[in-house]
Amino acid sequence: MKTKTVRKPAKPTTKSTAKKPAKAPRKADPTLKLLKAIVQTLDGKKAEDLKVLDVSKQSSITDYLVLANGNSEPHLRALRVELEKTLDSMQARILGMDTGQGSGWTVVDAFEVMIHLFTTENRRVYRLDSLWKDATEVSLAKLLK
Repeated sequence: MKTKTVRKPAKPTTKSTAKKPAKAPRKADPTLKLLKAIVQTLDGKKAEDLKVLDVSKQSSITDYLVLANGNSEPHLRALRVELEKTLDSMQARILGMDTGQGSGWTVVDAFEVMIHLFTTENRRVYRLDSLWKDATEVSLAKLLK
């Protein structure tokens, strides 16, 4: 007795006109969103020599360092005040702030992002740029869009 092989019908060779389901949009990384807001705020207040370093591979306490200069103590205060407004509006967690009145260096620790505001002279003295030379510099152009 012979068994009969039943073949499945061939699939159509024409492409289906049915639309594929759209991929769900990825949620924006909240740290990146915060970083953009910080950089835009500092740039808007005319911070000088603005630099962002990704230190996530080198540091266990923060992911990004933002370094910027103010041209005077009053300018540093204005940068800090505007930065505080931005961090408050973003509901960012601020772990600490060292304003050291007249020190020429202000540090704001927003957990994933740490911001250092210097006078030009103090930035040269403390040389954080060279201390973190193994970090990856983040493009300001992408953050200022």
